[in-house]
Amino acid sequence: MQRIALLVGLAITGYLMILAWNEDYLQSRPAAERASAPDLGEASLSEPLPETSSDIPDASFINAAGPVADERTTGDQEPAKARLVRVSTPSQEVWIDLRGGDIRRVLLPRYPVGLDRPEVPFELLNVGNGRLYMAQSGLIGPDGLDSGSERPLFRAPRSHYQAEEGEAVSVVLEAEHQGVKVRKVFGFRGGAYLIDVAYEVENNGAEPFRASLFGQIKRDAKVPPDQDSFSLGPQPYLGAALTTAESRYEKISFDDLDEGDFRTGVEGGWIAFLQHYFLSAWVADEGEPNGYYGRKRNDGTYIVGYTGPLRTVAPGRSGEWRARFYAGPKDQKRLEQIAENLNLTVDYGFLWWLAVPLFSLLDWLHGLFGNWGLAIIMLTFLVKLVLYPLSSASYKSMANMRRVAPQMKRLQERYAGDRQKLSQEMMGLYKKEGVNPLGGCLPMLLPMPIFIALYWVLFESVELRQAPFMLWIDDLAAMDPYFVLPLLMGGTMYAQQLLSPTLGDPMQARIMKMMPIMFTVLFLFFPAGLVLYWLVNSVLSIAQQWYVMKKADAAAAAGA
Repeated sequence: MQRIALLVGLAITGYLMILAWNEDYLQSRPAAERASAPDLGEASLSEPLPETSSDIPDASFINAAGPVADERTTGDQEPAKARLVRVSTPSQEVWIDLRGGDIRRVLLPRYPVGLDRPEVPFELLNVGNGRLYMAQSGLIGPDGLDSGSERPLFRAPRSHYQAEEGEAVSVVLEAEHQGVKVRKVFGFRGGAYLIDVAYEVENNGAEPFRASLFGQIKRDAKVPPDQDSFSLGPQPYLGAALTTAESRYEKISFDDLDEGDFRTGVEGGWIAFLQHYFLSAWVADEGEPNGYYGRKRNDGTYIVGYTGPLRTVAPGRSGEWRARFYAGPKDQKRLEQIAENLNLTVDYGFLWWLAVPLFSLLDWLHGLFGNWGLAIIMLTFLVKLVLYPLSSASYKSMANMRRVAPQMKRLQERYAGDRQKLSQEMMGLYKKEGVNPLGGCLPMLLPMPIFIALYWVLFESVELRQAPFMLWIDDLAAMDPYFVLPLLMGGTMYAQQLLSPTLGDPMQARIMKMMPIMFTVLFLFFPAGLVLYWLVNSVLSIAQQWYVMKKADAAAAAGA
């Protein structure tokens, strides 16, 4: 016991040292540095990208389709001098590069990096400061502006746009290409995370204009700052995903792309890069045949994206290509409205069929109580109520086991040297007394699937990120900073063990007595919301076990 106590003390001390290390050396960059513009080091204003650095898909990526032409008129716009265009909304801070119209940076003001720095928005996309994570789009094909290693240099009338909550704003970029006037239009709405991207082409030339729209995400394989922390539990998925005709949700990890390129065809669809709580995704137009791809570049970065069908705009006509880009939280309600199966990026693992209704119930309870901690407590009550009949049967079996424990001990002493005879006599005793030795295991096994599913609900649902409970628990998705909940949980497990009959040989009994200590050490690093669920479940189990076993003992005494 002294050695176990020392190990627990060392584990707690080691954890405190890790917290100190993170605080001293792994803090997020300050607000002043984050407010700077993204890096534009890939090319100058006037020089095209060198051939070796081209990341634009070639003509082999295009899905051929029949010509499509739309009537449309455009107006003239004055050029702007700035290379970057900044768009500010209550939900996003976006920087657009006039070279190609790429999105080089996205900040999320409504999701601060930490509770201690509420003024510093979370950084989702960025180029610079050791990171490469950006969204690109353009027109490729026989007449595309982005074919080969060249990217067009657009003009913009302003360098800064702003939209209030619910207000719509359009950022119009203009360029000319071989007698064709091209406008790239970004549509923002204050409070939303979905950006509309459209190419409007006015063909004033003498030849047809043929091009295909592509949208892709380019990033490195570095772990985001919010995921670069110590944890004993499962880690969130970091990589790409898409929906296909064969699979509603298919992952493409960095390791998959290391082994070779990925290509598939999908009607409509989407492709995304996922990380803990957040994602970026290109969403294609529904009903169009699109080609999806993923590859690793020579510089070690990764690209996933899609190309639409080849479309033709006749001379004197106008055409339009449209796509949507999402950069924001894994809000499953919002994602479900944007595209089919996009809400599956909230990855609950193999128990998703249990986690999804659990989250729906938890969300409903949160609407009633306005506190996620109270919602978890009420969810535990409801789960315990549903499992009450099965748990009662198990506790009755445990009461019967405790009743025959003296007889079992005498049999163990009598047949200590003959294990085969001991097993026969014990089975005869179980049959005579109507005891099921495995029935008492059910209370421990029943909550486990719910426990695992709830772990992923707390771990993946952005709604619970930095969600406070009360007192010192200011983030239910993070560990209890003072270990109060894990220690209380360990105490309740020990109390519950005292109510249970001692089975097996002395060595097994000693191992069982160590279980509360082992679980306590493990739960030190689990989310506080999960520990809260297990603590409340243990308290309710103790009350139910005491009540059921007391009734069973009284019934056995009356029968005797």
